[in-house]
Amino acid sequence: MPKIDLLQTAFAALQPQHLELLDESHMHSRGLETHYKAVIVSQQFAGLNAVKRHQKAYAAVGELMSQVHALALHTYTPDEWAEQGSVPASPTCKGGH
Repeated sequence: MPKIDLLQTAFAALQPQHLELLDESHMHSRGLETHYKAVIVSQQFAGLNAVKRHQKAYAAVGELMSQVHALALHTYTPDEWAEQGSVPASPTCKGGH
């Protein structure tokens, strides 16, 4: 099963109202299925700061994280997402070969 599908299954534990996963490996030099961007909208993030939200997301991913080089997390409550509605573009890779 592709890692992106495994990540999607793992993030289901957060009961997201919106979940968007992008495989951004093509933008980097570390190979396939290595770099991901996740947009997660969940009521479970209410009252949590960014660090706590990311810890919650990493806990959902668990051991799968050892198979991923990079995971950009964009975490929102439903109200924040309704207000924001989009995420910043990912930066270009500055890594070498």
